[in-house]
Amino acid sequence: MNITDFFNINEKLLEFDKQASEAAKARFEQIDDITEYNQLKVLSAFIKNGASEASLSGSTGYGYDDRGRETLERIMAECMGAEDALIRHSFASGTHTLTVALFGILRPGDKVISLTGRPYDTITGVFGIDSVTDGSLADFGIEYAQVDLLKDGTPDIEGIKSALKRDNYKMAYIQRSRGYSTRPSLTVEDIEKITAAVREVSKDSIVMVDNCYGEFVEKKEPCDVGADLIAGSLIKNPGGGIAPTGGYIAGRSDLIEKCAARMTCPGVGREVGATLGYNRELYLGLFSAPHVVGEALKTAVYAAALFELLGFEVSPKSDEKRGDIIQCVTLGAAERLIAFCKGMQSGAPIDSYLSPEPWDMPGYADPVIMAAGAFTLGASIELSADGPLREPYCAWMQGGLNFHSAKAGVLLAANKMLADGALKID
Repeated sequence: MNITDFFNINEKLLEFDKQASEAAKARFEQIDDITEYNQLKVLSAFIKNGASEASLSGSTGYGYDDRGRETLERIMAECMGAEDALIRHSFASGTHTLTVALFGILRPGDKVISLTGRPYDTITGVFGIDSVTDGSLADFGIEYAQVDLLKDGTPDIEGIKSALKRDNYKMAYIQRSRGYSTRPSLTVEDIEKITAAVREVSKDSIVMVDNCYGEFVEKKEPCDVGADLIAGSLIKNPGGGIAPTGGYIAGRSDLIEKCAARMTCPGVGREVGATLGYNRELYLGLFSAPHVVGEALKTAVYAAALFELLGFEVSPKSDEKRGDIIQCVTLGAAERLIAFCKGMQSGAPIDSYLSPEPWDMPGYADPVIMAAGAFTLGASIELSADGPLREPYCAWMQGGLNFHSAKAGVLLAANKMLADGALKID
């Protein structure tokens, strides 16, 4: 039995599929090793912190003394290599979670510097980079600066040191993932080097990492190598495709307390926040996360191998070390990007019959096309692909709850490009 029992895939494309599958085998073994390590790490954290059936129940009202919530936050801290953590369904998105962390730490008159160039589109309004938007950090008198990346897209370590020597920055901000750019995502080793550079010249600066898309991709997390604070979304990696919403912040205990005061209100902090029956999904999602991330990584490696063989530039390459679950495929033309997303949508378990079209998505400067047939709306840990209609017309693909169905989605994306004349195979 194979994919042609269920889907009409061009025979020539199936030959490329065989080659890509063979090329990915060695990297799959490495992914399995990381997955096993992280799965055992999570299991150990559940056991050591006494997760119980009672932990899975919810609270209402103020949510005082919710032991399930408190236990889950201890588990999350251990999984992230941190002293403490907040993990809540009430965080509306990854950007919201990051915003709470930023406003929790920074005060009027403080300065924050991005060490990885311009942040991705949805967070620029939070900093107030292009304009002093209502409620932005700039609106509260917090100054923003950045150190641009080197020409090859990697962090400018010497530039970082120079910038931190010239001025006093309360926070040094690192974006692990690439956003809608073609620069490499950061590995934990990269983050360790950046953090060491910060400590060398500005030991009091708080190193904060936007860890979205990076959780459980490697055996270590940014807090394991010196980051003071990290944050991310539960409808990406750490929610395991089960958490219906939410986010987490992890790091130093004193910083987590400050974030908690902004998350709810000063004087109350983390002591309130009804879980409303969501504990079970958050626990189960976190427990499932290492395996699901492994499946997403296999999907990304396979996609890279397939599109390399089809003649496209991909980043990372199929045999490269990865810092997150995102696979960038440079398609070079609007019609290819549109066909790619339409094909991937046709392989989604939900809303496969829909045909995505570019639209003016809030927070983005260009029309965006998005394939996202997911059980949870916007869940990037489920197979999805999107990109703005601008040069060089890249598809940013991520996720895959299980490799076998996600692989079909990747093949259908290429197959649609063939059917629409956007791809030629000799």
